[in-house]
Amino acid sequence: MLWSLLKILVFVAIVALLAFGFGILMETAGGVQITVAGTEYTLSALQSVLALGVLVVLVWVFFKLLSLLIATLKFLNGDETAISRYFDKGREQKGYQALSDGLMALASGEGRLALAKASRAARYLDNPQLTDLLTAQAAEMAGDSPKAAEAYKRLLANQNTRFVGVRGIMKQKLSEGDSETALQLAEKALALRPKHEEVQDTLLQLQARAEDWAGARKTLSTKLKTGTLPRDVFKRRDAVLALSASQGVAEEGASLEQREQAIEANRLSPDLVPAAAMAARAYLEQGKKRPAIKVLKKAWEAQPHPDLAHVFAAVEPDESAAARVKRFEQLARLKPKDDETRLIMAELHIVAEDFPEARRSLGDLLERAPDARALTLMAAIEKGEGAEDAITQAWLARALSAPRGPQWLCDNCNHIHAEWAPVCEHCTSFDTLSWQRPETPELTGVTAAYMLPLITGAGASTAVDLAEEEIGEAEVIEADDGFEDAEVASQSAVAERVAGK
Repeated sequence: MLWSLLKILVFVAIVALLAFGFGILMETAGGVQITVAGTEYTLSALQSVLALGVLVVLVWVFFKLLSLLIATLKFLNGDETAISRYFDKGREQKGYQALSDGLMALASGEGRLALAKASRAARYLDNPQLTDLLTAQAAEMAGDSPKAAEAYKRLLANQNTRFVGVRGIMKQKLSEGDSETALQLAEKALALRPKHEEVQDTLLQLQARAEDWAGARKTLSTKLKTGTLPRDVFKRRDAVLALSASQGVAEEGASLEQREQAIEANRLSPDLVPAAAMAARAYLEQGKKRPAIKVLKKAWEAQPHPDLAHVFAAVEPDESAAARVKRFEQLARLKPKDDETRLIMAELHIVAEDFPEARRSLGDLLERAPDARALTLMAAIEKGEGAEDAITQAWLARALSAPRGPQWLCDNCNHIHAEWAPVCEHCTSFDTLSWQRPETPELTGVTAAYMLPLITGAGASTAVDLAEEEIGEAEVIEADDGFEDAEVASQSAVAERVAGK
């Protein structure tokens, strides 16, 4: 309404200015004298202005007719498109101007304006490759998905723009959550442009999400051949895919293929903990203890992990506790100061009932990085050395509210996983899980401290007092609504085992 009123006011103002100008010219004395063939013509000021305007129009018409005459002569000389180009020249200028305006609107984030300019350019230009591409991108920016899909489908008809159409539809299917169709489109897009890095990454992620490990390894090889992936990263990710394939085979019960895939994964990346553990188990199933031990030692030297210790224990399942401690010293010498080494040796010494040595194995771990596992082991040490129940209960109370220690953590979204997986279950990122302590402190509630009476049979207040008096560091935190009952149950089971209930 206001815009219409403004246009009316501007029109009235222009008319008023023209009338005012003509009035001044009519009242102005003098004029222009022109002599033609001995005849003198005298023009007033108003007539002079009008004559000048007519002259400009005649000159413009003259040049237009001259251009038409030149185009006609070219047509008569054999240029069959000369006349059509003459008449289309103005349309092309308007079309390219609209196309330029549309690109500028697209760059500035004005989707609706870019869409309008694209429609105008399509009317004037006979170049659907450009106008359809601009229409598709402008429609996506404006949120008009159906119109964008129509434009991308039109791009499929041309060999030069087919890749753009396939990629555009693929991205639409990804945003809609149709991973199956997006996977098929990504395969077609990669066939059209094998060196396109974004399509390679998208296809690799979709194949990993769909557990198409063979296809993912093929795509990974394509990335290596096209130079979009360093060789060291390729070896690591190829090992992850081989390990994932072996896990899938394990679920199907094909143990021979599982062993081969697991051994190959460990060969590709010896420091990959899950691959090393599975390869060692595969060697043990074949009765090859020496290769299994070699694999475990190499992986332990790169990164000590509980899974490696479990497989190393399975090498000699029937040995005595003292013999196991002696055999595990081979691993301990590789990484003597690592926290996992200290915890494993402490556990073994507890089983062997060498409680002073178990305490020495823990060292300063309780002061530097006290987690639930270390505190529970300390409770077992105190009980094994004959300490009072109050001291054992105090350690257990502290363990119930302590962090859980290193876990499989996604480097991309920091989501914690119960076990290793090739794809993050939260953000679907590929090969982003690593064994580390979460940076964000894990907060538990006062509920954890009050779980102790269910284990030991002591009073709630007594248990909390013991935790604060004997340890001096137990901190009562306000209960968190997101407290996980599963974690409490797990810690309670550990404490119950240590307490001997």
